[in-house]
Amino acid sequence: MPAAKDVMTKKVVTVGPKDKAAAAIAKLVKNKVSGVPVVDEEGKVMGMLTEADLLTARATQNVESLMSKPATTVAANASLKAITDTLVKKKIKRVAVVDKDKRLLGVVSRIDILKTKAK
Repeated sequence: MPAAKDVMTKKVVTVGPKDKAAAAIAKLVKNKVSGVPVVDEEGKVMGMLTEADLLTARATQNVESLMSKPATTVAANASLKAITDTLVKKKIKRVAVVDKDKRLLGVVSRIDILKTKAK
């Protein structure tokens, strides 16, 4: 069975904790994504920022005050079944795939799993 590393999106759009809501909104719209990991200067995942977090945000708010934290993360070798169970149980759309130091490796979203099931 495939693991997170086999289906994850590797080129991930991210935002930083000090980024402003307006810049984060622009990134989501430009890249046609509904959520992004929030990472620090070392690439460690701090949280997730989604469309829902931004709907009522003021343009000048820092991402750190809006993000969902802690982010739901999985290891690169996590099974798709385990990831699917997590997505359903927590009612979330994506998980960050991280290394042992919590640095971002990629993201597995619902559509990544559905693409695998469609094959």
